[in-house]
Amino acid sequence: MSTDTAVRHYRIEHVTRYDYRAPVAHAHHLLHLSPRDHEWQSCLQHFLELQPVTGELRRDLDAFGNVVQRLEMDRPHQQLNIIAHSEVSVAPRPLWQAGESLNWEQVRETLGYLSRPRTALELESVCYRTESPHVRVKNAFADFAAECFPADCPVLAGAEALMHKIFTELSYAPGETHVNTSLLAVLETRRGVCQDFSHLMIACLRSLGLSARYVSGYLRTRPPEGGEMLVGADASHAWVSVYAPPFGWIDLDPTNDLRVGTEHITLGWGRDFSDVSPVRGVIVGGGDHEVSVAVTVSELVTEPVE
Repeated sequence: MSTDTAVRHYRIEHVTRYDYRAPVAHAHHLLHLSPRDHEWQSCLQHFLELQPVTGELRRDLDAFGNVVQRLEMDRPHQQLNIIAHSEVSVAPRPLWQAGESLNWEQVRETLGYLSRPRTALELESVCYRTESPHVRVKNAFADFAAECFPADCPVLAGAEALMHKIFTELSYAPGETHVNTSLLAVLETRRGVCQDFSHLMIACLRSLGLSARYVSGYLRTRPPEGGEMLVGADASHAWVSVYAPPFGWIDLDPTNDLRVGTEHITLGWGRDFSDVSPVRGVIVGGGDHEVSVAVTVSELVTEPVE
């Protein structure tokens, strides 16, 4: 659990480089690179730099309320650098007491059929209860999580127990999985990266009838004084947001076994990775290509909370 008591300001540089074997004649890219404004975060500045060619950019909001930029490039190119520059402020979150959340059976009931009208938050949460492209609902995931959710267990306490179980029983293993690796394979090998840890936790929660969403973002690069750098720094990171009444959505990082605080910067959220991939697109030409990504998060100033 975070004990931050200061508002932190960060500068982020996210560089995505494409090197193509043959010229690309035309390209459309969908970019989720603009940090999202929410109750604990404000995006102070954001702009994109394109090298060596420019293209037409259009800003929009996706179905989940994230800022999305649509990039069209109609000039031939064999290399493309998309450099996102952002500045954000991140405020500390309350120290919610897990034992004060509703028990998980009650939450499951509110996410099922109701004879009364739903609140706006309940309607939103239902959208994150069912299967999505990278997250299946299966008994195997419910069985894995069952010991974390005994009868009458507060939903946030159960979610934190599940986070700790995933952190303890899975090994962080870069390069051993990819975006299409099945979660059943991850559960069997107990190896993966932050995307796998997050997808597995979401699958477990949804398989129990609870709501959880996938959050894409960053971690600050420099380790805190006297501590170690969190796993996932210097790259895009991912974590989980669980619906935990009466608090609403609570963000948990299973890769590092902690509640999200002021060292996490949110890009956006969706049902799973496919909804908030930082960069994806369609090209005409190009042939084989290589992609490299580099992220740097620099802390600018820290302001004590009054």
